[in-house]
Amino acid sequence: MGLTNNDIFKKLRVAHKYRDTDIIEICALVDFKVTKGELGAIFRSEDHPKYMECGDQFLRNFLNGLVIHLRGPMPAKGEKPQQKDKSNQQKKPFKK
Repeated sequence: MGLTNNDIFKKLRVAHKYRDTDIIEICALVDFKVTKGELGAIFRSEDHPKYMECGDQFLRNFLNGLVIHLRGPMPAKGEKPQQKDKSNQQKKPFKK
């Protein structure tokens, strides 16, 4: 059987070493409100009576917030993303 949304969410949490407060802040970046109780229910084992399945919308909002958290906000429409000017950079010679 493949990975569930809960499995993906748990793996991302461990890989980035996020705490509940970090995840709440990341979700807030996309105006998605989540409580510590909901997170606790999502991260429980499947056989626990208070287990909650992580839905597609929940995971999608977290991933969108994670992109903003890691890359920064998207530029407004009409603005071009800032790029480094390569014309002024000199190439460094290769050293052996």
